[in-house]
Amino acid sequence: MRSIKPRHLRHRPFSRYLSTSPSLQSQVTPITSLLIANRGEIALRINKTAERLGIKTTTLYTDPDATSQHASCSSHSIGLGAANGYLDGDRIVKLAKQHGIQALHPGYGFLSENSAFAQKCEQEGIVFVGPPAQAMADMGNKARSKEIMTQAGVPCVPGYHGSEQGEAELLEHAKRIQFPVLLKSVRGGGGKGMRIVMEEGEFLQQLKSARAEAKASFGEGGEVMLVEKYIVRPRHVEVQVFADKHGNCVALGERDCSVQRRHQKILEESPAPDLDDVTRLDLWEKARTAALAVGYVGAGTVEFILDKDTGDFYFMEMNTRLQVEHPVSEMVTGTDLVEWQFRVAAGEKLPLTQKEIIDRIRERGAAIEARIYAENPEKGFIPDSGHLVYLKTPKTSEDVRIDAGFIQGDTVTEAYDGMIAKLIVRGPDRETAIRKLELALRDYEVVGLSTNIEFLKRLCRSPAFIEGDVETGFIDKWKSELFDPVTVKPEIYVQAALGVFSTQPAGGIEPHGEKLGFGSPSGSERQFSFKSLDVLDQKEGEVVNVSITQKSNSLFDARVTRKGEDPEVFENLVSSPISSLENTSIRTFFPHTQIETTIIQDPNNDNKITVFQHGAKTELSLVSPTWYEKALGLKEVAASVVAPMPCKVLKIEVKEGDSVTKGTPLVVIESMKMETVIRSPQDGVIKKLAHKEGDKCKAGTVLVIFEEEEATQ
Repeated sequence: MRSIKPRHLRHRPFSRYLSTSPSLQSQVTPITSLLIANRGEIALRINKTAERLGIKTTTLYTDPDATSQHASCSSHSIGLGAANGYLDGDRIVKLAKQHGIQALHPGYGFLSENSAFAQKCEQEGIVFVGPPAQAMADMGNKARSKEIMTQAGVPCVPGYHGSEQGEAELLEHAKRIQFPVLLKSVRGGGGKGMRIVMEEGEFLQQLKSARAEAKASFGEGGEVMLVEKYIVRPRHVEVQVFADKHGNCVALGERDCSVQRRHQKILEESPAPDLDDVTRLDLWEKARTAALAVGYVGAGTVEFILDKDTGDFYFMEMNTRLQVEHPVSEMVTGTDLVEWQFRVAAGEKLPLTQKEIIDRIRERGAAIEARIYAENPEKGFIPDSGHLVYLKTPKTSEDVRIDAGFIQGDTVTEAYDGMIAKLIVRGPDRETAIRKLELALRDYEVVGLSTNIEFLKRLCRSPAFIEGDVETGFIDKWKSELFDPVTVKPEIYVQAALGVFSTQPAGGIEPHGEKLGFGSPSGSERQFSFKSLDVLDQKEGEVVNVSITQKSNSLFDARVTRKGEDPEVFENLVSSPISSLENTSIRTFFPHTQIETTIIQDPNNDNKITVFQHGAKTELSLVSPTWYEKALGLKEVAASVVAPMPCKVLKIEVKEGDSVTKGTPLVVIESMKMETVIRSPQDGVIKKLAHKEGDKCKAGTVLVIFEEEEATQ
């Protein structure tokens, strides 16, 4: 991660005093230590600024995070035990007191918007680096916040925010508002417990699902729902606000966060595209009004829904914490918002005026953040987890920043959100920033789990996105373009074969033929068979045969054969390894071009090959010959459905002996606090349910087995 240099701030000593009192100058306490009550990249991010300011830090970790980067970034780290330890507010406050830690930064997520936790810190004399507990309570309850905003003259979306929470009552309110409606928890955030209900018939099912997910994510009270009119073509535009204890409040620009999946953001950018200055300044003013209406102090984000059809905007909610996407605002304003949080908590005035911020935004261009997630977009964005076998990141600079919580060798656990890192770039204008983002993504290489990196590259090339024609339904609207079928080029298969060839010593018999190295005698021929694992590949699963003939030390012929097609022959290829301790890389001179390729074999699965070539990732499987599978007694479990990721079985929707059709819900699973419905891939009869509700399963575990004689493709 690039360190955030203090060059952009006024050169004055950092005030080493914090106050837990609303009075401006009384009861100040010298800062000597800070407890970072969070994990991953945000814990590392806070730690960097705190250390730069001379504040001693202590981090927390749970059992799944025991070997994490944030657990070792500080000289003092405290274990919390079980995975839900970050939610144990009473224990965390007790630990801060026990270790004499005077200030606490909650980061984002977990307890960062828990007003009772903030109040507990204040009562125990621990400085909570965030807003006052009462402001957090007012804005954290979505129903209450909308009442306050209406009184303050900030427009709100029509909806029901009351105490009648019976299923029948909520349904009646939804009918009065008129479908489609949006269900969301009064304590919601990050898309958890949120559902779009298009028609009356699906309301009760969606309500139950939203409540279950919200309660799992936010605890008791999370199941209390709001019902709001769903705007068909909305944009998600939010304003970063900052207020101090002296009554000053500024807006640090707006961010467009419209490109989302499962109501969670993927790309965030500032300034928002296709927004006129009158609307922009009006949004800023309404956001400042919202913050001042509740006596806000510190960093906050006021979120609005902007109706693309009318141009109107409505208050949605206020996030009373630092946002995941705060680096975008830092890039366009030249600030360190974590430092601002410390300064404001110390009782200082805001470092910049509104006019100074406007001038900086005009000078500094545009910034975009891409969230790198462990997930599979081609399979409905299902979360993934696993070991980071190989990780190569883009070079960072003043205009390219990476905030990450993982390095090569770490494990991304299913216990928490699957964000691996954030990639933030800045350019003099939006078009340049998009191009720089795509170039950086081409240099981002991950092996060991699925990621959304290839999808993000396609987003950067989308004409609609480049034009700024964004809305929250962007991915569904442009689905055919964003998931356009691909064809794996023959050069990729040739490089994969040469890469595997180069790593194997001479001699011995293996399932893929005789092992020969680059220094082996001439005239040696080697046969490889591959299958593409790319879901978007038009010929996914088809066996492609590659023959490599070594003519001399670094001279080869290659032949690629696909079913029903004439072989493609490449003669006199000059190919040699590129020296590297971490991976297998080769450079091959094809006719009219040279190609450099990185080939990674998964140490846990020798048959899985990942190829990085021309800025793109391709996953292949080495196909073992039939004689080898028979010799080892290998046999796939036919006609079955497996867990796509590590998960917990929440609900079984079918019984053994049931006849089902393709698309029928079979099992509801939970991973990373997200519910996923596993549907039948075929018509058939359920032979066996391999697990019961409550069971925890590894990725690839068989969940449902069909009667083979009834199975159809």
